[in-house]
Amino acid sequence: MDLGLRDKVAIITGGSVGIGLAVAEGLAAEGANLVLVARNPDRVDAEAARIADKYGILVHGVAADVATAEGCNAVISGAQKAFGGADILINNAGTGSNETIQEATDEKWQYYWDLHVMAAVRLARGIVPQMKKRGGGVVLHNASICAVQPLWYEPIYNTTKSALMMFSKTLSTEVVGDNIRVNCINPGLILTPDWVKTARQLAGEDGYQAHLQGVADEYAAMKRFGTPEELAHFFVFLCSDKATYSTGSTYFVDGGMLKTI
Repeated sequence: MDLGLRDKVAIITGGSVGIGLAVAEGLAAEGANLVLVARNPDRVDAEAARIADKYGILVHGVAADVATAEGCNAVISGAQKAFGGADILINNAGTGSNETIQEATDEKWQYYWDLHVMAAVRLARGIVPQMKKRGGGVVLHNASICAVQPLWYEPIYNTTKSALMMFSKTLSTEVVGDNIRVNCINPGLILTPDWVKTARQLAGEDGYQAHLQGVADEYAAMKRFGTPEELAHFFVFLCSDKATYSTGSTYFVDGGMLKTI
């Protein structure tokens, strides 16, 4: 099936590892050119070169911290200089937290707010005008099931991802007349390197797989983690011209983890 993505330009933040990298490869396989964004310059350059060679597309790597205004500006200017703008923006950069409300500092709250919410706000301000000039586009926000079904040990993550979900809805109403579609995806348990790293820290090399299975047994109706590639397929579809009537929505890709209707 031709998804109509060939020669489109897609920005993926947090694009050098895990979900972001899987989404980047999924879009590259459809012929989209990429602006790959990550903080580590060596890793983002290496992945950009690998993907470009593997799929025969153009990939521009940007080493930037999108939790800062300067980092967002680097992404915006990078897309403009490399491709004359972007057609797709995927706000994926983010990470989990671990704290109590009583103990968490203002600085920690501010960091996660900047990373999960202000990055999306700043990039929208810079990339949406590029999309308008190109005739339209797609913005996708990678939030979390925790935006609506919180885990007790990460109140900051829960709160900021919920705010990102609302920002996605609000942005969608503002740009719908410009042929720009905005949606939010709330993943459940996705087996990223961060999950594996944490499991190894908690259970050791011999016990981390059993630990992960225990997490899946507790939370996911399918009793397993999803892969980044499974989630990426959904991102790619929502970017495509097969999803042209989808905007202003939040979609759950969670293996049955959500307990409400």
